[in-house]
Amino acid sequence: MLKALTKKLVLILTIGVFLNLGNPRLIAATLEEIKERGKLIVAVKDNSRPLGFIDPENQLQGLEIDLAKQLANDILGDPQAVILQPVRNQDRLQKVIDGEVDIAIARVTINPSRGRLVNFSSYYYLDGTGIVTNHPTIRAVDHLSRVKIAVLNRSSTIAVIRAELPQAELIGVDSYQEALTLLEAEQVQAFAADNSILAGWVQQYPHYYQLPIRLSGEGLGVVMPKGLQYASLRSRVNQAIGHWKASGWLAKRLEYWGLP
Repeated sequence: MLKALTKKLVLILTIGVFLNLGNPRLIAATLEEIKERGKLIVAVKDNSRPLGFIDPENQLQGLEIDLAKQLANDILGDPQAVILQPVRNQDRLQKVIDGEVDIAIARVTINPSRGRLVNFSSYYYLDGTGIVTNHPTIRAVDHLSRVKIAVLNRSSTIAVIRAELPQAELIGVDSYQEALTLLEAEQVQAFAADNSILAGWVQQYPHYYQLPIRLSGEGLGVVMPKGLQYASLRSRVNQAIGHWKASGWLAKRLEYWGLP
């Protein structure tokens, strides 16, 4: 009886090991492992012009794509030594946590709640609330005090606009397309959202004007895994961003992509 139970236990353990081999738990790569592999795997956006988007030739383009390639060049000596993996907003942190990517450069705002789950680099772009309009007389914040402004429902933009423009009338919308429809129908005079998004908006709709303002400040950072073993990776990424800022390369890329 005991012998039969032992054989059964061994069989169960063997099957369990076999199944685990077919679906191993991923662990994020360290800087040394990335160098040994010869490729940097980066989560990016493919629908957030001008940060990361698909161009007419079906190629990924944008500021964050440039950053991923430049980081590959800084770490591995080759801007093409990068694997770009488009991700949805809800998957940006989890892909790094699960080790499916090395890092994420995917329009992720640095904040304390996210900082409990992952590590962030220093910011590469200071995003924040901005305004676009197709109204010819609106060219400054003072012109917005009593107008109707579209804002995305449940967005942090609502609190910012209420604080900065308490006399403005806020009109909630559920999508950027709905905001566009209201603007074109002259039912609102402006739309408030993140400057990085609005930069892509005016590139797509050139008859719109983006006010040269930032009503709040939220830094976008590179997402990296937590743990002492990743200290070298974090140091290398921060060193690269510092160099990009000091050399003026980053400022030129921001200007190239039309980011205020």
